[in-house]
Amino acid sequence: MANAASGMAVLDECKLKFLELKAKRNYRFIVFKIEGQQVVVEKLGNPEENYDDFTNSLPADECRYAVFDFDFITTENCQKSKIFFIAWSPDTSKVRMKMVYASSKDRFKRELDGIQVELQATDPSEMSFDIIKSRAL
Repeated sequence: MANAASGMAVLDECKLKFLELKAKRNYRFIVFKIEGQQVVVEKLGNPEENYDDFTNSLPADECRYAVFDFDFITTENCQKSKIFFIAWSPDTSKVRMKMVYASSKDRFKRELDGIQVELQATDPSEMSFDIIKSRAL
């Protein structure tokens, strides 16, 4: 199951928690991290948590992958939801860490069936609430 390019394995827990977020809406967000040679779940956000809780759970100087279930109301006044995949790679993180996360991203994202919007962010301003909202519509 390891990716030949990066040698990264994706734990089943990652896929199971994502399915729970997508189908059962048990979580608002999930933060994943690479530990050793595998992607693991680092944090699960309760459905009551909001976007600020999510952004505050990302470390300022380390890379992470995350999914966020964004609820919004369209201009036609319809309640909708989109699942965002966010590749968090802050400028202050180590070069090697950025390379490992970048080379494993597509393989990991393919394991999560149902991602609707992808966002790459190196700075909090690149994933502000306004940007998320504009990408959802």
